[in-house]
Amino acid sequence: MPAITDGGVGRRIAYYRSVVRPKMTQQDLADAACVALGTIRKIERGERGVTDDTLQAIADALGVDPGRLRHDRGPAHTQARDALPALSASIAAYDCPDDGPVRPIADLRSAVDTAVRWRLGTQYTRIVRDLPDLLAELTRALHTAPAAEHAELARLLVSAYRSADAAAYKLGAHDLSARLVELMRWAAAEAEDPLLAASVAYVRTETFFAARAHGAGLRALRQAIDAAPAPSTAGARAARGALHMRAAVIAGRAKDADAAQDHLSEATELARSVKEDVYYGTAFGPDSVRIHQVSVAVSLGGDHVSDALTVSHEWKPPTTLPDERRSGFYIELARAQLWSGMADGAFESLKVARKIAPQHTRDHPWVREDASTLRRLRRADSETLTSFAEWCAAT
Repeated sequence: MPAITDGGVGRRIAYYRSVVRPKMTQQDLADAACVALGTIRKIERGERGVTDDTLQAIADALGVDPGRLRHDRGPAHTQARDALPALSASIAAYDCPDDGPVRPIADLRSAVDTAVRWRLGTQYTRIVRDLPDLLAELTRALHTAPAAEHAELARLLVSAYRSADAAAYKLGAHDLSARLVELMRWAAAEAEDPLLAASVAYVRTETFFAARAHGAGLRALRQAIDAAPAPSTAGARAARGALHMRAAVIAGRAKDADAAQDHLSEATELARSVKEDVYYGTAFGPDSVRIHQVSVAVSLGGDHVSDALTVSHEWKPPTTLPDERRSGFYIELARAQLWSGMADGAFESLKVARKIAPQHTRDHPWVREDASTLRRLRRADSETLTSFAEWCAAT
């Protein structure tokens, strides 16, 4: 991939880092973009070029559209969306994989763990770039492995599919997401793990959200809760609690306040007996339930919106939570604030969400909608709001 060598790119990166984001050091930028500190320094000094992938990562870390850093200031070139066809192609032959190398299972485990970290950190560009090869390799491994390794490889494949699905869903490729969910269900059956099946049922709800089939989604989640293992271990309690959290939100979208509250109460009770952690790929615990309280309130709308504001006055998500969940809290809060006439507060919440997880925030449809509304509400647009709206492609 050719590198952009125009020195103006480095100057613009330095400008956004030191002026627009004045508290961001070169080390902060390097850490956020997963780029070596020495590389950042050389790019800013104009001593080396920057590839499209690196520019995308730096732009995400700065919270700006990569087009604002390019020498031609042309339209942004979204690397993640461009790579989606390769991701789709990689799963087409799941039942008849091609020949190729397969690493030892320990190496595959490490690669999947990395993909999970990318998912929890909303690194969608890295997911769609690197997951196609990993998915193909895992599929080959599953079809050729000895029986003793079959169940673990199936679990690894579910986890890898989930990371790929997170990127597809967040980038709006809902048909691809639905296909990945079905493959997750297939692989989970191969693993013969009831807790893994419950985790997949949690993710499957995305297809109902995308189709706005909230009633059907609620029925599917109730069936999954009934089929989930008894809550006799921390893992089983977390699996069941996560399903109740998800059911509460989709009940809220269906405007079924009683069902939403019932499922939220069940999730709250289960969260009291587990510590906040990531179980089978899903964060669950007291903090996650609080975030879902906000989500339910926003989903129900109307008089319930004040409940979201009450939660935010008393509590903020800790930095130990996954980035996607934390940024989601502020995106939901921004909508509640906007509906309550708190335009300035809504914009501040959107900026916090961007700082936590730039790519997740930029590609969230609610962010674009709310940024557009904020621009219309303000008679004299501030440069910062205009820049934010351009960054997330708000109309």
